[in-house]
Amino acid sequence: MTSLAAHHQTFHDLHQSGCFVIPNPWDIGSARMMAALGAKALATTSAGFAFTLGRGDGGTVTRDEALAHAQAIVAATPLPVSGDFENGFADNPDGVAETVRLAGEVGLSGCSIEDTSMVDGKPAYDFDFAVDRIRAAVSAARSLGRPFVLCARADGVMIGTYGVDEALRRLKAFEAAGADLLYAPVLPDLSSLARICASVTKPVNALAAGPLAAHSVAEMAGAGARRISVGSQVARLAHRAIHDSVRAMLDEGSFASFANAMSGGKVDALLKAGADPLIET
Repeated sequence: MTSLAAHHQTFHDLHQSGCFVIPNPWDIGSARMMAALGAKALATTSAGFAFTLGRGDGGTVTRDEALAHAQAIVAATPLPVSGDFENGFADNPDGVAETVRLAGEVGLSGCSIEDTSMVDGKPAYDFDFAVDRIRAAVSAARSLGRPFVLCARADGVMIGTYGVDEALRRLKAFEAAGADLLYAPVLPDLSSLARICASVTKPVNALAAGPLAAHSVAEMAGAGARRISVGSQVARLAHRAIHDSVRAMLDEGSFASFANAMSGGKVDALLKAGADPLIET
């Protein structure tokens, strides 16, 4: 059995040295498989979860839905969990702070907040307003009275609204506002990751997607990353398997892809191994 208090401390400690991979499950089954396969912690994926609801990524999931999903993932395994909470499900700082407070209530050990609004094009918030939002999120995290890793995201490089220089300017400001972890997803190259890591003192999360997916854990760790997440990559691999196998059976009359399927017994064993009772303390 694992206590929530132990989860929170473990998650905090993971960020203090070295580098670890944090897989992103999209449902209870994927969470338990990832736990059974050796993950040290988990983080929800907004896109992966949206897919399970038959929706696209980016502002299609409500705060209540995301919180309920995160709570289910927390209860599913013996691992600490961080929540991917997009823009905090609010534009104003007070709304973001409330999201962080609620994240603490459902047992999360951390969460991430983006600096982009959930409207068409996902434009970046103005610099000062973006910093105010992170400052409010940090204040709410500290009010929980226990370890909670607040991850501040600069998403403009990924969205195409600003470049690496602006991402770094924002990350430095988020660090000064008290964020525990800094994150600029989909950087153009490993040198950009190294530059960011060398320019801040707080831990940096790297995303294994885009150009960085061509690099190993050792290479990203060597660039200074403390944590590596995978976002919706594994969920999209699962959807690729659905797409390819169904197209083959309907268009070609072929079931050859089934030869790659994992046995039901192996799946059952992993789901059982990844589950653990939780003591809420």
